[in-house]
Amino acid sequence: MQIEKYTVDELNHQQAEKHQLRLEGVATDINNLEEVLQKLSVFNIAIPSWALGTGGTRFGRFSGGGEPRSLEEKIEDVGVIHALNKSSNSISLHIPWDIPDNAASIKALATQLGLHFDAVNSNTFQDQKDQKLSYKFGSLHHVDKAVRKQAVEHNIEVIKYGKQLDSKALSVWLSDGSNFPGQLNFRQAFQNTLESLQDIYAALPDDWKVWVEYKPYEPNFYSTTIGDWGQSYLLASKLGAKASTLVDLGHHLQGTNIEQIVSLLLMEGKLAGFHFNDSKYGDDDLTVGSINPYQLFLIFNELIEGMDARGMDHATSIGWMIDASHNVKDPIEDLLQSVQAIKIAYAQALLVDKKALVAAQNNNDVALAQEILQQAYRTDVRSLVAEASLRNGGALDPIGAYRKLNIREHLIKERGLKTVATGL
Repeated sequence: MQIEKYTVDELNHQQAEKHQLRLEGVATDINNLEEVLQKLSVFNIAIPSWALGTGGTRFGRFSGGGEPRSLEEKIEDVGVIHALNKSSNSISLHIPWDIPDNAASIKALATQLGLHFDAVNSNTFQDQKDQKLSYKFGSLHHVDKAVRKQAVEHNIEVIKYGKQLDSKALSVWLSDGSNFPGQLNFRQAFQNTLESLQDIYAALPDDWKVWVEYKPYEPNFYSTTIGDWGQSYLLASKLGAKASTLVDLGHHLQGTNIEQIVSLLLMEGKLAGFHFNDSKYGDDDLTVGSINPYQLFLIFNELIEGMDARGMDHATSIGWMIDASHNVKDPIEDLLQSVQAIKIAYAQALLVDKKALVAAQNNNDVALAQEILQQAYRTDVRSLVAEASLRNGGALDPIGAYRKLNIREHLIKERGLKTVATGL
């Protein structure tokens, strides 16, 4: 379904007076209000195609009804999200879960909805139907060269699909690793992975990038061949200028200082982008901002500082994508919540008094540095995010609009109550 703009405008009109009062209340303490609103207006977060269906666990999956039955319907759902928040103008395809059989038609539909295609993602962490060789014991690191060749060819095929959709990046995440000591030769596994990635790198178009993701554990629990940011950075450095490290918030052990990681990767020009989610225990893939919003703010503070130091555009210089699983929520509501949380953390980080913070750091004034950060974090910036959405033609309250417009009920009527999204 598509949302008519007048319906959003009507809802905004009902909330206009209250919104204006809230905006005026916070605006009095912001010297660069228009600059902040402009940056919020152009900041978009990509939606992964697989996220439009209900997620699941090892034990079950409970569809909420009206889930997209095809790539076209997934694109339509992203169109709904973008129509409401005006902050989700791109789609990240996961192949082979979502193969664009007719690229011209898929691009036309996306364009009609104001969307384009972000990075394409390969899948060698599970076997597909009619696949000749198994990835049970790994893909790009496999001891069998034939398995590695099959995985390389799949990644090159993903690049081909991405070229048809005007994508500019390939995202690679491997589940390769081992469950038990002695199962794997670590050095040889890493070398095999590097050589496989070199073959993939050679197939990249001149204006493309390859993003190398990492994860410390799961599905393997003794070792992961690309287990942390250092291993990913090492591979990206060996591959060349078109390769960089992709950071997923959930792909870290508890207590890891992720803000320091992104700072150093930015310093080296090797931060590809971000996969947003949240976690309580491990790679929980929970709704962004639902567990530790202060950490998200601190990460954005370092992202902004590092990007500004290199003269990078906040909106386009690196990739931004949600990578969360909504096992018991309406997927569209969950994605709207995640985007709002990201924009809130970004807005708060934009309010940090950078000059005062640098002065406090140079004077070793630890208490003042903390106060400066927490002053920005404790500012209620929801009206700023709402104003940016309003100026772009979106809803002041995207989640509220989604419910008031009964969008899930409309989707169930169109698609049925028992539909289950393709892919994950």
